[in-house]
Amino acid sequence: MAVISSKNKRVLALLLLGMVWGGGCNNKTKLPAKETIIIIDTIGRKVEVPKKVKRIVCRGPGVLRLITYLEATDKVVAIESGFEKDSSIGRPYIIAHPELANLPTIGAASPSPQPNPEAIINVRPEVIFISYVEPRIANDLQEKTEIPVVVLSYGELATFDNQYIFNSLRIAAKIINKENRAEKVINFIRNCQKDLRNRTNGIPADKKPGVYVGGLGFKGTHGITSTECRYPAFELLHAKNVADELGKAGHIFIDKEKIIEWNPDIIFIDASGLNLTKDDYRKNPKFYNLLKAVQNEKLYGLFPYNYYTTNIDTALADAYYIGKVVYPEKFKNIEPDKKANEIYKFLVGKPIYNRMKNDWEGFKKISLSKKINDKN
Repeated sequence: MAVISSKNKRVLALLLLGMVWGGGCNNKTKLPAKETIIIIDTIGRKVEVPKKVKRIVCRGPGVLRLITYLEATDKVVAIESGFEKDSSIGRPYIIAHPELANLPTIGAASPSPQPNPEAIINVRPEVIFISYVEPRIANDLQEKTEIPVVVLSYGELATFDNQYIFNSLRIAAKIINKENRAEKVINFIRNCQKDLRNRTNGIPADKKPGVYVGGLGFKGTHGITSTECRYPAFELLHAKNVADELGKAGHIFIDKEKIIEWNPDIIFIDASGLNLTKDDYRKNPKFYNLLKAVQNEKLYGLFPYNYYTTNIDTALADAYYIGKVVYPEKFKNIEPDKKANEIYKFLVGKPIYNRMKNDWEGFKKISLSKKINDKN
């Protein structure tokens, strides 16, 4: 019988071990590749994303808001800077979900987001949702992070475009398995809009008071001369917006002389521009006192809804309040504060009207020369 030396024993042992490892590798079932789906985002890009997504980040105006509407904040692993504590004013989705402010940050909130690939990689999302970027930026971010990038949109900034919003909701919902919730959100918004239209449909033109909205935010805060043609709430209510005679659409700045010429019956002031409007009144009371809406105490405050693009919840709440002021007979059964809470609770998860009321001088008759009058 041959005797195996110690050296040969070691060699034989290594060979046997290698065979075991090799056999193990050959016999082991290969792990299946992660299941994926293909989606087409709002700018027409085909993006392959995991079928089951648990970790996401949101970049750009309005994206985090849509995810909140879809009841998916538990999937968010980081947020943009600027949403920290004490920065939630005007953002119902942050007010309702203060826990979001404790998450890591992935870059500053901006209308033109400049993604930070390193910060995003560090929080290990499975999908990056981003808005208002060109395809090359989305593709570049996807290449640098090796994470799927999906572009969402509200349509043109500072507008309320159902087509884009609903499409974005459905795209995001398909990725994060919230398709049923997306349809509920879409139906809720549509039903509110339908209700507002139906209540005011068929009112003769000569029975409609002239209305004007000032103080609208647009790339900053502004006073009474900042307004909007085809203002969404007025459109839903078939209201007689005096600015619509210009035949334009969207935000515009108006000369004070034009406001005097129009001399609207009722003026609404967006709360974001109320302080500037009051300051202007102190400097130039003569202009304001020429307006019959001021003379007749027909000035009313609204919650600002354009904060990092459209807060749809606030826009709808404002519309019901405007309807109550302009057409009280058509809105007899509506209590604006309760309606606002109903809207906020459904869309962002909590009835936050009182917090909004504390932050803004809205949903009240206002005076430019004295404190808010508590009567509507």
